[in-house]
Amino acid sequence: MTPDTLLERITDYANRANPWPLYEELRESGRVVPQADGSFLIGHYHDILALLHNPRISVDGRNSAKEFEEERRPPFLRLDDPEHHRLRTLAMRPFGPPHSPARVDAMRDAIARITEELVASLKDRERFDVVDDFAYPLPVTVICRLLGVPRTDESMFSEWTDVLVASADIGPAEDTAARDKAAMQAQQEMGHYLLDLADHRKGEPTDDMLSAFVNESDPELRLSADELAQTAILLFIAGHETTVNLITNGVLTLLRRPDQLERLRRDPGLLPQAVEELLRFEPPVHMRERYPLADLEVAGTTLPQGSTVVLALASGSRDPRRFKDADRFDPGRPDIEHLGFGSGVHLCYGAPLARIEAQTALGALIPRLGSATLVEDPPPYRTNAMLRGPRHLMLDVKGWN
Repeated sequence: MTPDTLLERITDYANRANPWPLYEELRESGRVVPQADGSFLIGHYHDILALLHNPRISVDGRNSAKEFEEERRPPFLRLDDPEHHRLRTLAMRPFGPPHSPARVDAMRDAIARITEELVASLKDRERFDVVDDFAYPLPVTVICRLLGVPRTDESMFSEWTDVLVASADIGPAEDTAARDKAAMQAQQEMGHYLLDLADHRKGEPTDDMLSAFVNESDPELRLSADELAQTAILLFIAGHETTVNLITNGVLTLLRRPDQLERLRRDPGLLPQAVEELLRFEPPVHMRERYPLADLEVAGTTLPQGSTVVLALASGSRDPRRFKDADRFDPGRPDIEHLGFGSGVHLCYGAPLARIEAQTALGALIPRLGSATLVEDPPPYRTNAMLRGPRHLMLDVKGWN
């Protein structure tokens, strides 16, 4: 195997359960590793961080030299400033500071209630799936309440989300026409639903984000219909998909390390720090693509304008040049400036909410996991290489209470 096949091997499903030796090989192969498909793979922490903050590199696939077709403008997650800043600022108004500083914090009690309801539903079970029975319904219920989606309609979003997440995967050059067509249809259906829901809130606002968007009184601060649909879809997917993986990866990591599980049971005050360490050690987001707006030099290698640059965030968060004992999970680690939420202007919009959900979920599970055992290790993983996490995590839980 040669370094120019690393992206192909990292994204190969056969390596999904344990990509870490490949990330080590990536870091040892150099700071910029050209790939056979013409892309460039970067796995060192400081190089990734610098590029995430570099305004000469784009997130917008329309700046790629390869053929790129999209009928609609991308959501703000995949737009550059100044348009990214405008849309992100408008999206933040009903979500966080300075206009809605209490929105996320006010969800703490609701998140705790939802968590306890889910835990209670598992009582007297001898086996359950952490993903389907706990880690998925928690953030989905939370984001639906934030957006104002009726509980009876929550199940509709699962199929749409699976299709859209699959379309956002990273891999070597391949024919994605069928996948992209399915994603476009799912996006249109989901967008129409959310716009119709928002339209019913016009003039009759409720305490949710769709109502806030559609009842904004200042025309200069109002999202267009297309922008509202794109933003709501983005918030729904980003608001739960990565959190599912964060919670599930956390349970798996702790069950593999009974000493650290017991440490957190004895000292629950370590939990916020443990979640940050999980974001470093087993992050839900492994890679992001970027496109130089001009020829850009990194470590003596030129990244041509329009080329595809794959930032291996997960590799950077385990870079031994940045983190001592980088392959060791340590909930008490004092320095955890991970790349789990990205960095720079595209720092994860929902990071505060994800942290609360993960801390609440793991805080409820940890006291009960002492008697749990993994049914299968490694578990079956999702096919997506970019958003990595188990598809199922079955536990035997005799004595669960």
